[in-house]
Amino acid sequence: MRFAFTEDQLEFRDAVRDLLAHECPPAVVRAAWDDVDGRSGPVWGALAEMGVLGAGAPEDQGGLGFSVLDLVLITEETGYVALPEPFVEHAVVAVPALPDAASAAAGEVLVTAGLGGAAFVPYVGSADLLVAEEDDVLVVVARDELIIRPETSVDGSRRLGWVEWDVATAIGDAGALDAAFDRGALGTAAQLVGLTRRMLDLTVDYVKEREQFGVPIGSFQAVKHHLADARIALDFARPLVYRAAWSLAEGEPDASVHVSMAKALASDAATLTAQHTLQCHGAMGYSFEYDLHLYMKRAWTLAASWGDAAWHRARVGRAIL
Repeated sequence: MRFAFTEDQLEFRDAVRDLLAHECPPAVVRAAWDDVDGRSGPVWGALAEMGVLGAGAPEDQGGLGFSVLDLVLITEETGYVALPEPFVEHAVVAVPALPDAASAAAGEVLVTAGLGGAAFVPYVGSADLLVAEEDDVLVVVARDELIIRPETSVDGSRRLGWVEWDVATAIGDAGALDAAFDRGALGTAAQLVGLTRRMLDLTVDYVKEREQFGVPIGSFQAVKHHLADARIALDFARPLVYRAAWSLAEGEPDASVHVSMAKALASDAATLTAQHTLQCHGAMGYSFEYDLHLYMKRAWTLAASWGDAAWHRARVGRAIL
């Protein structure tokens, strides 16, 4: 069996990549650290105009009717730029789950999500709706019903909040809850793949230019080994993310196991790459003014979100017993 993305999927990915490269450079991510909401400014609106935010909604609700397989490449690109927005929570988790997703698809309301026993919810302070779980069903909570306590994140552009509520509206049963969690874990894994690529790209460019003893440090065997290990980890993780997206889109019975395998390896790859790229940069990598930390810190937070690597490995273990 030959698996490959379609030409349409790749072309849409390339269009989103070009938009994000232009609209969300490191300066925008850095500015989000100082923004009261930790968000990207006009980038979210540009994604809405392009139809990206509502891609997972049915066409009769203003969406494109995309499956998670259609969304996975786009989501990876939002990771590559460390987009300071709840893209996974809004576009991948909430939009396909909402009974009426038209406003969310158009970007008129912002939706975030906290599932799987998440202690804190990203961007809940600026969200209009929260998709959550209550008594093993999927619910949506209006902002007016939320009690929010802000929490600090190592990633300054990823605003977190502890939440509780009294009134919620059920939008799905336990099966819908499980499906929403799997979409969130898969979307986060895709973003981690994008972050891993970005950290590697930054570091390869750096070691080509930085010289010691009259030669680029990229010519040193120790540096080559670090980057090779990171690239191998990426090359193992990325196919599992794509396989999990296909499994979810096709309704495969082992889709949840595939999602957990993808999230575990994507978390490992991003964590390992952050460690190795920091070491290859040396003291420069510790500088707040240098862009590497923007992607490292996002990788750390996402590796711990929607179930960390240990949690997902345990989930795989339970499935095969």
